[in-house]
Amino acid sequence: MPVLVMKFGGTSVANLDRIRRAAKRVGVEVAKGYDVIVIVSAMSGKTNELVGWVNETSPMYDAREYDAVVSSGENVTAGLMALTLQEMDVPARSWQGWQVPLKTNSAHSAARIEEIPPENIMAKFAEGMKVAVVAGFQGVSPEGRITTLGRGGSDTTAVAFAAAFDAERCDIYTDVDGIYTTDPRVCDKARKLDRIAFEEMLELASLGAKVLQTRSVELAMRYNVKLRVLSSFEEQSDTAGTLVCAEEDIMESNVVNGIAFSRDEAKMTLVSVEDRPGIAAAIFGPLSEAGINVDMIIQNIAEDGLTDMTFSCPIDQVKRAEKAMADAQTRGDLKFAELVADTGVCKLSAVGIGMRSQSGVAARMFQTLSDEGINIKVIATSEIKISVLIDRKYLELAVQALHDAFGLEKSA
Repeated sequence: MPVLVMKFGGTSVANLDRIRRAAKRVGVEVAKGYDVIVIVSAMSGKTNELVGWVNETSPMYDAREYDAVVSSGENVTAGLMALTLQEMDVPARSWQGWQVPLKTNSAHSAARIEEIPPENIMAKFAEGMKVAVVAGFQGVSPEGRITTLGRGGSDTTAVAFAAAFDAERCDIYTDVDGIYTTDPRVCDKARKLDRIAFEEMLELASLGAKVLQTRSVELAMRYNVKLRVLSSFEEQSDTAGTLVCAEEDIMESNVVNGIAFSRDEAKMTLVSVEDRPGIAAAIFGPLSEAGINVDMIIQNIAEDGLTDMTFSCPIDQVKRAEKAMADAQTRGDLKFAELVADTGVCKLSAVGIGMRSQSGVAARMFQTLSDEGINIKVIATSEIKISVLIDRKYLELAVQALHDAFGLEKSA
């Protein structure tokens, strides 16, 4: 039988009624002749509750025990989904990560998938099981300990299973009905895209779009997994949602296909650091060791042998970044006058594969922001992306202005 992977996010399994609704969707696909692998998240809000309990119990927690606690939410959902399907006379059983087994490395709370042997689940399919309900977000380390894949890791679980089982398609069910040109809650002209290229989705996910986890898109692109994002709250159809696919599967595309943003950014500036070979390594080495996710990097022109180095990072990592830099200075690895943190900024990005072949995108973006009186603090570019840091208070205005400037309410 062909295999289909269906992933249900936290809002789609938030209570028993929603689990029943999701189970009915699974039943429809079973009736079409598929063997179905269902990946489930924890019920909405449950993971945050579990994380809160861990932090309250042990602020400097053992990451192995953290994983043991926070992975339990998915186990509950998997069991309830399997029971619901059984009540519908659909042969189903639940699987925890270690039972598959979904093998990962030992990086607890941020583990990476190394292998998903298909033999155990395929053997059960051969025996008559129609649905394998797998707890997302979790795996097992070489030491036999439970691991988790990082927040949003159930998306990665789903795509990895689709690749491992050569699934016909991977459907991601969530609380939105597809990928939009920007967040509809910020811009009421936002338009749902029928298709989007892997590369564009990867940029949007990494830049703040919350619909898909970045690593899940990376996997889908690497293994060419047909990925569809659709709502669990709307009528099902073969053309629903947004298909994330290879660039060659898209006939026409706008030059800019989406405006992404992240409110939770901070701009960090090291003032008066030495302008010498190795200074970048002396700064970003300790930041990497401290687990700081550095994004945009700007080095000013040197004067009198000194320069300023600016970088952005998530706002919740500012304290760790400050400590890493202070420790480097104490060790004598780095000298600087001060470290200035600006936590009142946001990151705004225009993304589109059309940028490869058409010029003038940056000029239009910068002129649009200028016309609205919005100052740009930092700029970073790639082949299909232009990102800026601006004051957070201008975020909504900037998103709406850029959405209009690039005509994103219209299809290509």
